[in-house]
Amino acid sequence: MNQREIDISEKLFRKKYEQLGKQEQHVAHHLAERTHIARNVAQDLSEQMTFGQKLADKVASFGGSWTFISLFAAVMVIWILLNTLILIRLGSEAFDPYPYILLNLFLSMLAAIQAPIILMSQNRQAYKDRMSAEHDYEVNLKAELEIIVLHEKIDLLREQQWGELISIQQEQLTLLGQLTNGLKKDQ
Repeated sequence: MNQREIDISEKLFRKKYEQLGKQEQHVAHHLAERTHIARNVAQDLSEQMTFGQKLADKVASFGGSWTFISLFAAVMVIWILLNTLILIRLGSEAFDPYPYILLNLFLSMLAAIQAPIILMSQNRQAYKDRMSAEHDYEVNLKAELEIIVLHEKIDLLREQQWGELISIQQEQLTLLGQLTNGLKKDQ
């Protein structure tokens, strides 16, 4: 923490630096240092992901695709047709006769494995969204504070220009008064 950060927190946040939250302190630091605050949060988070997290995201991505749904439906239809045809032609020698208990077991196992993986992926996505929202807040806050500072600078320049214009106008009025007095004396 340096004096510029303290000044910024008191001037723009109207709080002492120690009273600011972590994000506000981060923004005050970047304002004081005049550095950019924007970064690619998604890329930062994806670089930190472990192999298991990347695999879970790929499984969840595939599990929520039309490709998976199509393949899943095709396998179920083939399974049922195959077992039904075998059952009709060969009698009771089908490997999974109706009501397809083995198929139900496989579907239950698939759901039991796939559900936690999808939940892990959704939790990670929620974390990414939260980090992105916090970063957006910091960027927006810094932009807002920069705009406030720019408005103050423009207002100061405008006040200085008004002062200069008034002094120029006073000089012009004085010269105009002298000119009219000179013309009255000449008449």
